[in-house]
Amino acid sequence: MLEHKIDFMATIEVREANANGDPLSGNMPRTDAKGFGLMSDVSIKRKIRNRMQDMGYPIFVQAGDRIEDEFRSLEKRFSNHFTAKTPDQEVEETANQLWLDVRSFGQVFTYLKKSIGVRGPVSISMAKSLEPIVISSLQITRSTNGMEAKNDSGRSSDTMGTKHFVDYGVYVIKGSINAHFAEKTGFSDADAEVIKEALLSLFENDASSARPEGSMRIREVFWFTHSSKLGNVSSARVFDLLEFNKEQLDKNSYEDYAIRLNQEKLESYQEKGLKVEILEGL
Repeated sequence: MLEHKIDFMATIEVREANANGDPLSGNMPRTDAKGFGLMSDVSIKRKIRNRMQDMGYPIFVQAGDRIEDEFRSLEKRFSNHFTAKTPDQEVEETANQLWLDVRSFGQVFTYLKKSIGVRGPVSISMAKSLEPIVISSLQITRSTNGMEAKNDSGRSSDTMGTKHFVDYGVYVIKGSINAHFAEKTGFSDADAEVIKEALLSLFENDASSARPEGSMRIREVFWFTHSSKLGNVSSARVFDLLEFNKEQLDKNSYEDYAIRLNQEKLESYQEKGLKVEILEGL
């Protein structure tokens, strides 16, 4: 059982890739009102779930192109294990035992006329770039018509397209693991190690036309273990430890950011019992 609160941060290097496209904006990389790049928490959890599968762990929310059983929907997967007469408490306990992503992130089960909410211990915020990002757009064409051409050029309208990508940026994932909620779902120290390993290799087996191999990678994972379930300091104070070089403009490499932890504050937190691991991504 997990006896200590955990906070973590992970830095993502993005080079000529679309970190997380927004379908409502023509699949442009997501940004906030000030131009900082964003990755939704949903997309990050999806990648963690994929890595869990790669490591051999059963998960409930399987992506459509990564289904490992015969069930093409969550309802069918749920109904394979439970009936309408299964007590809610038994559903919750069994689901936590069966699926790592349920006991990690939680899940709302609204199948078989049930409404059961499992609150997971692992919370992850949206990843945000350290500085505003520059987005480039590239007009692309394909050599074959998808539909019959309706003009004399011989090309149909679907041969043209646009590809958007981030020139260069560094994003930061922030998350926490609540030991009290872990007790309720059965999330263990071993499960926390799976989360850590998944973060270190988050973009392995994740290449696509928007994210070519090597265009996105985890550079560092900062893993903070508290000495109690409550924590030695707040998560906000832990996240504020991260610093980087704000003076240099036009950064083109991870080294230009000079990412580090504030040593003075870290040492004071360590005196209270906080432990930190700094791990290099794959």
